[in-house]
Amino acid sequence: MALASYVSDFLDYLRVEKGSSPLTLRNYEHYLSRLINWMDNEKIPLQLSSITGKNVSKYRLYLSKLTDGRGGVLASKTQGYHIIALRSFLKWLNKHDHKVMAADKLELPKVKDRQVSFLSGEQVNRLLSAPSLSSIVGKRDKAILELLFSTGLRVSELCKLNRDKIDLDRREFGITGKGGRSRVVFLSTRASEWISLYLAARKDHYNPLFVRHKGKIDPTLNDEKMRLSPRSVQRLVKKYARKVKIPVEVTPHVLRHSFATDLLIAGADLRSVQEMLGHKNVATTQIYTHVTNKHLKEVYEQYHGKG
Repeated sequence: MALASYVSDFLDYLRVEKGSSPLTLRNYEHYLSRLINWMDNEKIPLQLSSITGKNVSKYRLYLSKLTDGRGGVLASKTQGYHIIALRSFLKWLNKHDHKVMAADKLELPKVKDRQVSFLSGEQVNRLLSAPSLSSIVGKRDKAILELLFSTGLRVSELCKLNRDKIDLDRREFGITGKGGRSRVVFLSTRASEWISLYLAARKDHYNPLFVRHKGKIDPTLNDEKMRLSPRSVQRLVKKYARKVKIPVEVTPHVLRHSFATDLLIAGADLRSVQEMLGHKNVATTQIYTHVTNKHLKEVYEQYHGKG
């Protein structure tokens, strides 16, 4: 069977059995297709037996010299994603007893510790107070900012929310996030109140929790045409951060980082924060622990550092 057929079966496995997201499937298909195209250009037979340590080393050298379309070379992180996809593919092949290079022989690239940007309490308060409440757009944006900081939602998760699924009395709702993982999300009193005020100001019948209000609105448009997009939310967060002169680039994900950091500094345990963020592995959540070192030092000085 040709190599491309094995890749197709692997993607079907990710889609059906692993429940991988469309974005993950698209990326894995892109990374593995690049490998196949490189092998074809190098006149390497498109067979499993061609995936050898020697050929993988040549492929990694090729990736290190590949341009990114913007005048530079492919970022180390992006090169790493290609190797992670290949290793996952090899693991699947090994699991199904295909004669191919063992996945554990493929070393993943070393990556630098991920840098986490987050806002101070004072900066969060300035950002949340930035929208003007005289218009429905301002009320919507205020509700969005409060919800992002209250829940740590990913921007894609926020945009998928429908108002009939949000229990504002109990201040909670269920969501299916990255990788098809479900979790319960809790709302602060403030976020719940601002969402209520925004919904009370709306006169439309659309189900999405957040819809667009600018421009001419065609009443015949369906829910998905009216739903606010992740890109629109990113733009509005950036706009308000500039308005209140926050000196760092602020994105919805920075608010997610701020949510997690705020919980950890207040004393929440890592496992609970993992659940609230919807992380599959606690190792992913551990990226936040180093930002709380200052707080830990203060605790040390208070309780043990006076001797």
